[in-house]
Amino acid sequence: MEIEHAPRRLIVHVPDGFFNLAVSVSAGVVAAAGVAYCLRGARRELDDRTAPVAGLVAAFVFAVQMLNFPVAAGTSGHLLGGALAAVLAGPATAVLCLTVVLAVQAFFFADGGLTALGVNITLMGIVTVLVGWGVFKLVTGVLPRRPGSVVAGAFLAALLSVPASALVFTLMFWIGGNAPIEVTSVAVAMGGVHVLIGLGEGLITAVTVSSVLAVRPDLVYAARSLTAPLTLKTAGGEVTAPAPAPERAPARPGRFVLGGIAVTALLAGVLSFFASASPDGLERVAEDTGFGVVAVDHALAGQPLADYGDAGGVPVGVAGVIGVAVTLGVGGGLFLAVGRGQAGKRAASKTERG
Repeated sequence: MEIEHAPRRLIVHVPDGFFNLAVSVSAGVVAAAGVAYCLRGARRELDDRTAPVAGLVAAFVFAVQMLNFPVAAGTSGHLLGGALAAVLAGPATAVLCLTVVLAVQAFFFADGGLTALGVNITLMGIVTVLVGWGVFKLVTGVLPRRPGSVVAGAFLAALLSVPASALVFTLMFWIGGNAPIEVTSVAVAMGGVHVLIGLGEGLITAVTVSSVLAVRPDLVYAARSLTAPLTLKTAGGEVTAPAPAPERAPARPGRFVLGGIAVTALLAGVLSFFASASPDGLERVAEDTGFGVVAVDHALAGQPLADYGDAGGVPVGVAGVIGVAVTLGVGGGLFLAVGRGQAGKRAASKTERG
């Protein structure tokens, strides 16, 4: 069957039917191992103060993914969000954020196949975060330690993470796709259109990171190095200068989170009506090169919220707000549990040392 263009289709992740059993299972194993590893890593990034912010990041990524933007004639793109989440919440937490988003989309909105969930987590959660965070560290490692460098690093990280994910998809499809492809032509097509999408992703990421830096820089994970100790070279050798002590303890993020929820709900509840209805980069390339015919209908395609309300006649804005609430609830609960568990271990450790 060909991929149909529903009038309100906003996002198209990898559907069921694209990959054979071996690749689907292998990607599932990689995704499960990556998530398990990141659950441990997130304990070093989260506490009871930053966990609500991580939940907000997941909900924000969900909302902005609904806002498909035009990138070429008849083609749209949408945020992947791996680099953005890594800069704001930390790389391990970012993988968990994307996992929550993708799971909510697959099970509540029939976006992304159930058998392809491991593929989507691997491509959009793990690859984008690994590439994005690696690029970010390289860029900020050579730039001055200032907020502008964080924004520049975030822009380039987001830009490059998108075509990287597209090329990994092409490689996986060449290995175990359910349709023959001419790998070079598909790689060129996927890479080309996703560079354009990456530019949009980079702009969204840069604007978001700079906005949070302007309001609450203490809540940006990647900006913590701005107050880290500096190593100074003197005639007598290297001297480590202590980090500047804050004048007062950082405020709790309650107001910031509430404001962020309001903005996120506005994006999903209002601006989603104006998202581009054109097929996204993957869907366009799949149609143009012919491998889209192997896609099969989603197992949950008939539920009311499928295709962001189109299946059940639910207004897309209402479906978006529901998705934001579910993502915030699932993600926030997960991150609070991880953050509080680590806080308890730190308190116990201090007690033993005392």
